[in-house]
Amino acid sequence: MTLLATSVVLLLAASAAENTPAIVQAPDSPVQLGHAKIFNIVAGEPAVLLYSATNLTDQDLEEFTIIAYVFDEQGTLKTRQTAPGRRTLEKRSTKYSTIVLDAAAVTATSRIVFGVNQALPAGSEKWWHAELDDAAKAAVKRNPEP
Repeated sequence: MTLLATSVVLLLAASAAENTPAIVQAPDSPVQLGHAKIFNIVAGEPAVLLYSATNLTDQDLEEFTIIAYVFDEQGTLKTRQTAPGRRTLEKRSTKYSTIVLDAAAVTATSRIVFGVNQALPAGSEKWWHAELDDAAKAAVKRNPEP
């Protein structure tokens, strides 16, 4: 019975991933995001955003943060949420991470935009930082349909 339950959960997760998030990136970002999918297995539960993160630099990153924007179907910003992306992203490596989107309900018509807004090189106290609000709003205007 466990195998059957697992199969049903995976099937539901795959069908919920149809809402593809948009990625915004600052030109000088040390991290490139990709392979983004949204999973929302149970209605009323928070959505989970899965993504890959690639360190574009020749230096390890101690950590980086992700900012995710949730827009409604008309393109109105409902919420923005920031969370740690990953601790220790080695130089030129790619790892997968998730962010739980629990600051606002994500529906089938929600539009998700996300990007890296901070990164800390290993051994440094100076954070790289980018403002992505305008780029996120522009991405929603460029792609009016979810």
